[in-house]
Amino acid sequence: MDFVTTQGNLTSGNNMIQGTNFLPNSTTIIPSSAPPLSRYENQKRRDWNTFCQYLRNQHPPLSLPYCSGAHVLEFLRYLDQFGKTKVHNQNCPFFGLQNPPAPCPCPLRQAWGSLDALIGRLRAAYEENGGKPEMNPFGARAVRLFLREVRDFQSKSRGISYEKKRKRSSSTNKQKIAVAAAGATLCGQTSISNI
Repeated sequence: MDFVTTQGNLTSGNNMIQGTNFLPNSTTIIPSSAPPLSRYENQKRRDWNTFCQYLRNQHPPLSLPYCSGAHVLEFLRYLDQFGKTKVHNQNCPFFGLQNPPAPCPCPLRQAWGSLDALIGRLRAAYEENGGKPEMNPFGARAVRLFLREVRDFQSKSRGISYEKKRKRSSSTNKQKIAVAAAGATLCGQTSISNI
């Protein structure tokens, strides 16, 4: 639970300092009314603010209702300059090697997984901030195709295969529990808590 501390004799006109309420001439601890945001929610808020700042920095500044999938692609390409993942060019001798034996001049880029997660957070933030789902630029077909191309190229470049994990069906899990219960009964045990 968050607690808000209070102190007296503040000279600042702003009573909100990093989520803490300061009440003049008081030493009472008041429980905070808002629960702390999750790590995901904090990251989503930071990503949304970064994207909105990017739009404001365009010449001329771009407002959110006029944002399209093309602007989202420009933003993703802009983010590549801050990437930390080595992506080998096709003419690099280390193209397709997971662990290259020596350094090379190939560029650092944003990893596909980071971009995919970022788009998911921005897509949710867009709708939370009043955007219509059918107009969401983060769900545009061009963005999905771009992410697929990045994933495929990075997997070839870095020698890493991105395979979709299959979910187990609930019937398979039920069969395992039934088999374990039968085995526990045969052994004289009545608890199956170790399943």
